[in-house]
Amino acid sequence: MTSSSGEISARAIERARRKSLSHGLSGGRFKPSWIPLHLLLAAGSLVMFVPFLWMLFSALKPLDEIFAQPPRLLPKVWQPQNFVTAWQGADFARAYFNSAYIAALVTILTLITCSMAAYAFARIRFPGRRVIFGIFLATMMVPFQLTVIPLYVILGQLRWIDTHLALIVPPALFNAFGVFLLRQYVRGIPLELEEAAAIDGAGRVRIFTTIILPLLRTPLVALGIFVFLGQWNSFFYPLIFLNSDQNFTIPLVVNQFKGAYSSDWTSLMAATTMAALPMLLVFIIAQRQIVQGIALSGSKT
Repeated sequence: MTSSSGEISARAIERARRKSLSHGLSGGRFKPSWIPLHLLLAAGSLVMFVPFLWMLFSALKPLDEIFAQPPRLLPKVWQPQNFVTAWQGADFARAYFNSAYIAALVTILTLITCSMAAYAFARIRFPGRRVIFGIFLATMMVPFQLTVIPLYVILGQLRWIDTHLALIVPPALFNAFGVFLLRQYVRGIPLELEEAAAIDGAGRVRIFTTIILPLLRTPLVALGIFVFLGQWNSFFYPLIFLNSDQNFTIPLVVNQFKGAYSSDWTSLMAATTMAALPMLLVFIIAQRQIVQGIALSGSKT
């Protein structure tokens, strides 16, 4: 009896997942009236892509062509050694490693904490649930700059200043956007699946790990990409809490190419390009998951 119920639950989970994906991504057939909208979106995408092209080609120019008038997108003299100069001018290898493992740890821990909190807010009834969730949402409207001083004091008492723990623990333990996003998905999961598992003797932990988490695969991937991109590009947070060069992340290393009175703009553009390329590859590889996450977030209530 238990095995047959488990098989039914597994099939129900798979049907629910496919239904949610098809519901979020179908959107109906293509209509000719959408052509102007698609053209507008394509034009907007081109406008957004021009700054990246300017950065890339500026990294391949001699310094005197950066300020040439009239401006030229393509360089007259190609100078790829700017990338070698930028790589040798800073410890990029260590910065890549620091940014990669910090972003990876924050992403993994954020997915764990946000998924558990989202399940608790969506399914577990406890006193003050709505009030606490409202406080969670309210923190999204508080600028990070307002919390810098108290956070710096707390991290200083823990002796975490100038360590990577200051960049990993606080953002991983609290992510209001992630909790809100995943909670919307959990609320859209049929209660019958959990009730069937409870009849089989499953507790909260087993229901969460065997039913809820598999159905959250798409939003978890989308949230993970957003968190990883945000941590990789984070500048203000490491700037405040890191002092030693060996602990610097990619944005801080790129910032070293900017002087107080003058800057090596070709090396700066080359360094910025090297910092942006990994994230561009991540976005290209995972763009389907990002689109699925955005589409499904609009279908949950």
